[in-house]
Amino acid sequence: MRLPTFFAAAIVIVAAQLNAASMRPNILFMMADDLNNSLGCYGHPLVKTPNLDKLAARGVRFQNAACQYPLCGPSRNSMLTGLYPNSTGILSNSQLFRQTIPNHVSLPQAFRRDGYFAARIGKLYHYGVPNSIGTNGHDDPASWEMELNPAGCDRLVEHPDIFSLVPGSFGGTLSWYASPRPDEQHTDGLQAHDAEWVLERCAKEKDRPFFLALGFFRPHTPYVSPEKWFKGYPEAEMPVVQGVEEDIKDVPAPALASHKKEHEKLTDDLRRQAVQAYFSSISFMDAQAGKVLDALDRLGLTDNTIVVFTSDHGYHLGEHGLWQKMSIFEESARVPLIIAGPGAAKGAVSTAPVGLIDLYPTLAELCSVKAPANLQGQSLAPILKDPATAKGRGWVLSEVVRGGGGGGKGKGKGKKADAAPAPRIFGYSLRTERWRYTEWDEGKAGKELYDHQNDPKEITNLADKPEHADAQAKLAEQLHAAIQPTFPPDGKIPEIPAGNTMYMPLLVDP
Repeated sequence: MRLPTFFAAAIVIVAAQLNAASMRPNILFMMADDLNNSLGCYGHPLVKTPNLDKLAARGVRFQNAACQYPLCGPSRNSMLTGLYPNSTGILSNSQLFRQTIPNHVSLPQAFRRDGYFAARIGKLYHYGVPNSIGTNGHDDPASWEMELNPAGCDRLVEHPDIFSLVPGSFGGTLSWYASPRPDEQHTDGLQAHDAEWVLERCAKEKDRPFFLALGFFRPHTPYVSPEKWFKGYPEAEMPVVQGVEEDIKDVPAPALASHKKEHEKLTDDLRRQAVQAYFSSISFMDAQAGKVLDALDRLGLTDNTIVVFTSDHGYHLGEHGLWQKMSIFEESARVPLIIAGPGAAKGAVSTAPVGLIDLYPTLAELCSVKAPANLQGQSLAPILKDPATAKGRGWVLSEVVRGGGGGGKGKGKGKKADAAPAPRIFGYSLRTERWRYTEWDEGKAGKELYDHQNDPKEITNLADKPEHADAQAKLAEQLHAAIQPTFPPDGKIPEIPAGNTMYMPLLVDP
């Protein structure tokens, strides 16, 4: 018996749609929190990250990747919108781009609207760590079809046991704890388990490709991980940065303004303990990432899944006398970035300077997903295909603001807030393969120039040295040209409206 023509055509269409869905690459987007480049695959002499090392061995490792703003909220909003912080208006934590550009389509939202199953586990947009663990944090509901927010012993049980430079304060303060409880009871361990569950569902129901975003909380403070990971990093062998006083003599004051008063409490013993706990948290996080990558293999999903691993920004461990984030030195601005899967060369390294802002256009192109026309990054697809010769734009831009408050107007010139006498100072840093060039308040508050070919630790500031005048002039021209397009067309940083009201668009908003 022959089917009517209408039904036969419908079956063909549905079959074609299912086949197309099975062919489109999946996305596994894994992100660490406050992770610098202390990874084995980046050549760190002490830190053990076997799982991320294996991921790098089957993908492209970007040697010179950077965030656009070295603070969780601005960096994550920039990455997930594909816009610079000057265009999102998010220059501090606890804010969301829906408050300033409510109709913009986020990276996961674009995939969701194009038929992908979009799910989030843990921290992708900003969270107040650790107190927001187990909640949605400052999330964007339009971005996801499903959200999972487990909370482990590190959040629910162990706070009274955590050491902190400021007792009782963990999120923004150096703090750590070697936990007696196993990996599986910690938040990141629970998240890895949840990710396996989601992947099992996706492996069974292949009618739609997936965009699974997994945001680990480690190694963000408090540096809490099971004590077994601490044993791999003997305290006595942990490095302590030396020669700080001599190093910072030629550095402009705004470059060091992320220093915190409580860091002056650090003795060398406490410095070693902090580094030990930070490295331990990295290895613990790596183990959880490994469980998720193993699940991809076990479920037969690896070959058709693009895996991204990165961090929201880097992290200081005493370099230049600084700890934590919010500087635009290499340690704070640079991030790890590994991309593996369809469209990426295997076991390759790219030295091209790239940014987190480039991930949105890259993944959209690789998956044929419609993206907004106003994205400000570049697609890394050509570099992924040919890392040896493709160089992209040739630079990456990072910024940070000193003084004043978040939001506001202007093109980096700062303005006085009603209740704050100090004007805002914008710092912009341009990183090329060889150089880092930084200007504070358009150079009026200082300049920095570092030659990474000869000075990878950025010890000697070469700014305004006659022998480097030509190089500095070219970099300054590049920097100024790079800054201008980071603003929206009207040239003003969007402001959060009075009342801090939130607007959550429907999935089908134009």
